[in-house]
Amino acid sequence: MVSSVSPALARRIALGAQGFGSGGVRPAPGLRQLTGLVGRLGLLQIDSVNVFERSHYMPAFSRLGPYPKADLDRLTYGKRMIEYWAHEASFIPVDTLPLLRWRMNDFRARSLASDDSWANANPQMITWLLAELAEKGPLAASAVEHESNRGTGSWWGWSDVKIGLETLFRWGDVVAAGRTRFERIYALPEQVLAPEVRDRVVERADAVRELVSISARAHGIGTAADIADYFRLKGVDALPAIRDLESSGELLPVTVAGWNRPAWLHRDARQPRRIEATAVLSPFDPMVWQRDRAERLFDFHYRIEIYTPQPKRVYGYYVLPVLIDDRIVGRVDLKNDRQAGVLRVKAAWAEPDPPTDAAERLAVVLRQTAAWQNLTDVVVAPRGTFAEPLAAALAAS
Repeated sequence: MVSSVSPALARRIALGAQGFGSGGVRPAPGLRQLTGLVGRLGLLQIDSVNVFERSHYMPAFSRLGPYPKADLDRLTYGKRMIEYWAHEASFIPVDTLPLLRWRMNDFRARSLASDDSWANANPQMITWLLAELAEKGPLAASAVEHESNRGTGSWWGWSDVKIGLETLFRWGDVVAAGRTRFERIYALPEQVLAPEVRDRVVERADAVRELVSISARAHGIGTAADIADYFRLKGVDALPAIRDLESSGELLPVTVAGWNRPAWLHRDARQPRRIEATAVLSPFDPMVWQRDRAERLFDFHYRIEIYTPQPKRVYGYYVLPVLIDDRIVGRVDLKNDRQAGVLRVKAAWAEPDPPTDAAERLAVVLRQTAAWQNLTDVVVAPRGTFAEPLAAALAAS
């Protein structure tokens, strides 16, 4: 029985659980490798920002290297995965969707609890949208012909049609049937889901326990707050599930020096002696999306500055942490300049005491990144403590 885990081992366990491995020569990743990784992670967070790359494409690149994005599209826009509110908007395996039915019911109850809510004020719109999908099949909001399908000043400028479809999506009365140019396509469940998925009923406590199990396996090691956050569970729901999984032997209670709170180790978690990896991480990567956990694991203070006014930004607009082996050693502000055909490093910053070969290793990854994005060059702006050595490494590569 493991009762105490060092911070360094906890960090390696977490990285190993997330698919960061031993490095070395790897086969070119294809559909099989992507399927395995998605199964390991349990979800891919979606985000609309496209200054560098859509967030859901990045975790596979960070772990597997350059891969055909069309292969991931076959999973995320096929029959194996589907969208829902998991950790924010996310792609999840389609079999996970019934585990979130209780969340759909909670969304419905909250929508209808207030007499002046949009749902209570617009029952005719809801009924009409369901009838439109039944008659015409899957549709994007922009393809719905209705006089009120015009943006307003509320809900990010959404029209009543968009609000209605998103409300039904949260309730589970409609589901996502893919995306076109990143616009969600809406459909009735029977138009997309197999009967065994559509008709599966899971009691809330059982569903939460399954979600906690998925999360704990993806973490390898974590606190109750870590494990709950993966699927945005409340502690009052997650903690009893953690205790159940502890009683069954799936989760092992451990202590980690410096964490100052209880932690659990998944019984199947690898305990690597070392991690060999060089990667840039999406701001929405599970390794860093919970900022408190990133500080505990890596002593790395990270905040995305997209929503910070430009004069107040410290590191840049779309800043990606740089992982080398089991340390986060820096951060780069990346922009995919599609018109010029170059990957722009608008700023590069080093954490204290980076490895001596950090610039050379990052240069290799950035060259791979540019090629993966069908770009011809990498250009480094002279901003940040890591910019000069990175530019020199790229010039020498």
